[in-house]
Amino acid sequence: MNEIQPDWYSPTRLLSSPVDYDFPGDRFIPNRSLMDLDQAHTLLTNRTKKLGKPKFNDEYRRKMEENLKLDVEGRPFRMLVFRGSPKSSRQSTRLIDEMRRSDEEIPLQTNDSKRYRKFPLKASRALDAPLLSDDYYSNVMDWGKSNILAIVLGSILYLWNAKVQKAQILMEVKREHDYPTSVAWSDDGKIVAVGCNSSKLQLWDAQTSKLVRDLQGHQSRVGCVAWNGHILTSGSKDRAIINHDVRASNSLVSITRVHRGEVCGVKWSSTGNVLASGGNDNLVYIWDIFKMSSRDYMHRFNEHHAAVKALAWCPYNSDVLASGGGIDDGCLKIWNTQKGTCISTTVTGAQICGLQWNRHHKEILSGHGFGTGESPCQLCLWSYPSMARIGEPLCHASSSRILHLSQSPDGLTVVSAGADETIRFWEIFGPPQERSANTTDLDNLLSLKASAVR
Repeated sequence: MNEIQPDWYSPTRLLSSPVDYDFPGDRFIPNRSLMDLDQAHTLLTNRTKKLGKPKFNDEYRRKMEENLKLDVEGRPFRMLVFRGSPKSSRQSTRLIDEMRRSDEEIPLQTNDSKRYRKFPLKASRALDAPLLSDDYYSNVMDWGKSNILAIVLGSILYLWNAKVQKAQILMEVKREHDYPTSVAWSDDGKIVAVGCNSSKLQLWDAQTSKLVRDLQGHQSRVGCVAWNGHILTSGSKDRAIINHDVRASNSLVSITRVHRGEVCGVKWSSTGNVLASGGNDNLVYIWDIFKMSSRDYMHRFNEHHAAVKALAWCPYNSDVLASGGGIDDGCLKIWNTQKGTCISTTVTGAQICGLQWNRHHKEILSGHGFGTGESPCQLCLWSYPSMARIGEPLCHASSSRILHLSQSPDGLTVVSAGADETIRFWEIFGPPQERSANTTDLDNLLSLKASAVR
């Protein structure tokens, strides 16, 4: 009878050669490093028919038990011995996350046209915009869902139809020292809200070119407006944020004054229940729609060192907000508005006049004004969340500062308005990533790089 070795309970494969082991956890608690994700994916996505319930006789079961309890040399061993797992050459979850980030940061210049697109070297179209105001605190351009671009030139508000490529006059302010200082399309693309230097706030019907109504409340210029369904929010030099319910005859819902300087940016989140406001006091406030009348804000961000005009909510995470500071700040900050924390800070070295998220890829575009850094008067595309710059910056021909940014309804084209009195269109955001016909949501969920299991 052969003598049983001291570690007789170990499988033969563990006795055959010296192996280094690690002990990542208890045997009764699952650990991802011990799992074979490829095998699990194969089993879960197998499209073959399931086998019927097997019928085994006693003799077959006895043979199976012998094979499971004895190694190939007939020595007994314990199959479920707890000795850790061999140190595998498989990449850890940390490396998998790094692979994810590296995929997001691949430059746009690539031959894989199905997934990535060519980075533009110049604008696809340029239009003259005489009398475009060189004013950082105004917001005089917006591209509506009806594919019509609203742009203020001097005292006139023009509507440029992107489909037929023709412009028409919607309204003109004929009062002395008065002109439109902010515009915003309603969610349905039918009504344009126009704020003026004289504190007037008006609603215009784009189809009939008629004034719908005047809204009262401000005492100074209205520099920013934003829609949230039937709620119209406006910010003014008088430091007030006013909410109007445009359905009601008495439209005034709330007036809030917490900013110590001009309110130069307001943006509603995609969920419609949170508002972000930026001011000339270098502050960003986050508001709950139901608590604005009480001046009880959710968060107050004071990390910028210049006026905050540029605000943009992330389209694929409603709790993420991007903000850009003025010339003495030049920082692009990403915020978690649920936790009230700063996720990242990117120093651009230039005034940030506008921000636009890419809805098809995890990227954000910034438009810059004056500065001393690497990005004055340019457009810069950043990968999110790494905030690595993609490609080379773009600029208007005369290197004038970029004042306003907006994007087309399909999210493929960005339009910029510059102090050189031109409007330029950039094919920088598209096309969206293609999916193969046989790809299912289950495949994406269970794939190694897209798995939601952490």
